[in-house]
Amino acid sequence: MPLPPPPEGQENKPWNLPLARRMAGKVKWVTDIEKSVLINNFEKRGWIQVAENEDWNFYWMSVQTIRNVFSVETGYRLSDDQIVNHFPNHYELTRKDLMVKNIKRYRKELEKEGSPLAEKDENGKHLYLDFVPVTFMLPADYNLFVEEFRKNPSSTWIMKPCGKAQGKGIFLINKLSQIKKWSRDSKTSSFVAQPSKEAYVISLYINNPLLIGGRKFDLRLYVLVSTYRPLRCYMYKLGFCRFCTVKYTPSTSELDNMFVHLTNVAIQKHGDDYNHIHGGKWTVNNLRLYLESTRGKEVTSKLFDDIHWIIVQSLKAVAPVMNNDKHCFECYGYDIIIDDKLKPWLIEVNASPSLTSSTANDRILKYNLINDTLNIAVPNGEIPDCRWNKSPPKEALGNYEILYDEELAQSEGADRDLRNRPGQSVGSKGGRVRDAGRAMLTTWK
Repeated sequence: MPLPPPPEGQENKPWNLPLARRMAGKVKWVTDIEKSVLINNFEKRGWIQVAENEDWNFYWMSVQTIRNVFSVETGYRLSDDQIVNHFPNHYELTRKDLMVKNIKRYRKELEKEGSPLAEKDENGKHLYLDFVPVTFMLPADYNLFVEEFRKNPSSTWIMKPCGKAQGKGIFLINKLSQIKKWSRDSKTSSFVAQPSKEAYVISLYINNPLLIGGRKFDLRLYVLVSTYRPLRCYMYKLGFCRFCTVKYTPSTSELDNMFVHLTNVAIQKHGDDYNHIHGGKWTVNNLRLYLESTRGKEVTSKLFDDIHWIIVQSLKAVAPVMNNDKHCFECYGYDIIIDDKLKPWLIEVNASPSLTSSTANDRILKYNLINDTLNIAVPNGEIPDCRWNKSPPKEALGNYEILYDEELAQSEGADRDLRNRPGQSVGSKGGRVRDAGRAMLTTWK
């Protein structure tokens, strides 16, 4: 029996339109990452879940899937109403070896241009771009590593597989014999680059980390990039610190104790002293308050300006090689370690920062992170149009704040003044210049 017609004057109300017409304006989503913080956000918006082989507008996908989407063999052309959450070659920043390679190339290019940013001290160390620990690729750079190691044979180094996350396969060494043992255990008799051998990076270990309560920690910060050319990126204000469960010691007898050295929750949650209520985490705001009370407001502000500087420079380093596909955006997880001199170091960048919640506060943070990310990536929750200028109004940012807008910076002349990091001067070459770091970070205000 057919339904009676709607009352006069109500024919075009949303609830009286046929289902197909009502759904036509809804975003259709797909994901291959089954996390509640994602799905709850999609459902809250009234978006419609579809299968990946159906027409979709928004696909939050794993890094494995993005390879297929943009593969020459299996990939397909995305339409203007489809967007995805990774750039095709995101790994230029998120693979440990490629990140370092791109930053080194960036430094060399700035040197060739004669840029003041590439200035070095009398020992050949970069004054403004020294934010990644000394790093080599193994097996390719083995001889270079040995040369560096012998300059300071008492140093400790950390080895990480290039393509793994969550602390897997990481170990510390302080003797060349340990490298040779690793080589034998890896079933290769010599350090000749072999396609079949897994690549590692080996970095000088930051053995003087800033400690709180005697424990080592790092920062997990979220950065959203909506476009690389021109570069536009946003900083999420609600990052957090991840603490080790065991007090730090530089003693060589504890090199194998990952509960002392690695902050990854995937490792620390197996420790005897892991706290399931707070998850060994502090908010970034708590860290700022702690540092302001123990070190002072001025040095704390400089530290956070330096962290912002590092993030922007790392993104600038990969921007020329990044495939700036208009269908893409990316939310990166930056890992930063602060040493006891309050100098921040970029350790790595994650393409798929964990959306698993280890505590109630963790779940709230990550739910809000996805909510705010979607508000920028999919304006007003409407059908995407990848041709839009990707510049949302300030009220849409939520807990994000604009970190760098290349178009705006160039139009206001900020890039011309990028001669120094926040709070530093050029000295005799021009005296005190405009605080370039702050100029870069405040051009939107």
